[in-house]
Amino acid sequence: MFRDLSRPIETGMPTYPGDPDVTLAPDATHEADGYATSELRTGTHAGTHVDAPRHTLPGGEAIDEQAVGRFAFDARLVDLRPLGPREAIAPGALPDPDALAGDIDLLVFRTGWASHWGTERYRDHPYLTEAAAGRCREAGVGVGLDTFGPDPTPTAGGGADEGANDGDEPDGTPAHDVLLGDSLPVVENLRGLDG
Repeated sequence: MFRDLSRPIETGMPTYPGDPDVTLAPDATHEADGYATSELRTGTHAGTHVDAPRHTLPGGEAIDEQAVGRFAFDARLVDLRPLGPREAIAPGALPDPDALAGDIDLLVFRTGWASHWGTERYRDHPYLTEAAAGRCREAGVGVGLDTFGPDPTPTAGGGADEGANDGDEPDGTPAHDVLLGDSLPVVENLRGLDG
């Protein structure tokens, strides 16, 4: 079964902290120009997207260096709900790598955080520990998430907040690096995982 799990691209949609805003505006109209076109301004990290290895690894492949067929996935949904704000997802929450042999190339994690899309709380999503990302790498599977990504996202104030854990969050992008280091896909900002 094929399902579109992507976010619509629209003006003012949420973007990762520090990324450019998204704008979609008429460029030409039927009334004024006899045809219609639109101008889209966005960063490459907006909406639902697949991270290329170069996203966090300077020597990694760019997205256009990968064959388009790599982006059709045989996926398995992993329901991790309920999870708290900024909760770490440890390896024990994931399927055993032996159970994934051969049939699956993407684990899609339903954290429940898609319901916070468009709010500041969306930044406080759960995240994969480096060890959990390592379990995915061991199984040879990438990840899809209903969050900004597999690593913690900076809060609006740039630091810990009420929903943050006790300061144990990792710095940098360790989960990204583990997965992208083996050219495993990281699909971010999914929606529609509940139905």
